[in-house]
Amino acid sequence: MHILLLTAYFPPETGSAANLYYELGKTFLDRGHTVSVVTGFPGYHVQEDVSQYQGRRWLKENVDSLSVYRIAVPQIARNTPIGRGLWQFSSALATTLAGMRVPHPDVVLVYSPPLPLGLTALAWRWLRKTPFVFNVQDLFPQSAIDLGLLRRRLLIAFFEALEHFLYRRADAITVHSPGNRDHVLAQGGRSDSTFVVPNSVDVGFIRPGPKENALRRKLGLNGKFVVSFAGVMGFSQDLDVIIEAAHLLVEHSSIHFLLVGDGVEKKRLVEKSREMQLPNVTWLPIQPRDRYPDVLHASDVGLATLHAEVKTPVVPSKIWSNMAAGLPVIAALSLDGDAPRLIQEAQGGICVPPEQPEALAESILSLYRDANLRQRLGTNGRHYVEKYLSPQAVIESYEYIFEQVLLATAENRS
Repeated sequence: MHILLLTAYFPPETGSAANLYYELGKTFLDRGHTVSVVTGFPGYHVQEDVSQYQGRRWLKENVDSLSVYRIAVPQIARNTPIGRGLWQFSSALATTLAGMRVPHPDVVLVYSPPLPLGLTALAWRWLRKTPFVFNVQDLFPQSAIDLGLLRRRLLIAFFEALEHFLYRRADAITVHSPGNRDHVLAQGGRSDSTFVVPNSVDVGFIRPGPKENALRRKLGLNGKFVVSFAGVMGFSQDLDVIIEAAHLLVEHSSIHFLLVGDGVEKKRLVEKSREMQLPNVTWLPIQPRDRYPDVLHASDVGLATLHAEVKTPVVPSKIWSNMAAGLPVIAALSLDGDAPRLIQEAQGGICVPPEQPEALAESILSLYRDANLRQRLGTNGRHYVEKYLSPQAVIESYEYIFEQVLLATAENRS
């Protein structure tokens, strides 16, 4: 089958969306499918030299046997609600045009957000009769409403109407947790075509490794107990609680915090840590995909944090990456969401309430003092990811969904 992946982010960009669709694409290829990708030019969370893309409006290239169709999207400021909204719709328009150059696919898998990419897939279905599966990773606009980033009632009503419109018209919808499915159903999704498919983790690429590695030596962290956060530093991710926990633990000279990533909040956070004069915090930019395992290997504990305002049942992908590397996870986020339930099911970490640095610091201390607990949680997490989140297991779920969609499409045409 010819599968078209539609995403706003793809390597050499880094981050969860780019990595997830790259890994899905490679696994689809390994199982004998033809895979094409429609995306923009790299410009968000990029560490590699991308000068070869400068000035280009359109490009078809081969990325590890994946046929990637790129089109230029206006780089509108994304740090404001209006700018981000304009960028989302310009992405939808541009990728609609790019997709018309792709040899006819059998099915489209769309990464959302940005939510308007669903309009791209809908346009392709109207024009080319290609069904689409809407892969909802973030519950927009609810996530933006919870954070106070989207406040105008007219805009909220507009995006909620768009959400409902797309959920009703998608041939199928996939979400990564049961709580997300409940939300989608409440917003117009159909129960018979809305599936829970967890995000895969490349357990061969991300696996336990030597702790005293080159990255530790380079940063002067040999012998330290390293607590790491690696990922996007945006409005949802609460790194303030990490910085404040680092302040509470500053007298424990063996405990060190390694914060790796980029995002709209990073500049403020770095300045805050400098003002607090924290010698136990090291900042690094987001790392290329092939160096990400080094960060995990150099760590003793992995952190996942979200603001209390994030009420949607988010399961940060860094939780599974840390587990795949054999790290115990400490998650500081809403205890009512799906992430705490999944961590408990895996027995792979500790959950504490959000925005409580004292609770976070105490959990770090408990793992620092108990090597056996660290080992047990890390081993449990690794086993869970191997069993349930391997690319092969996830791809089989997608193949089943695609087959059902194609069968329904054929029946509707007959």
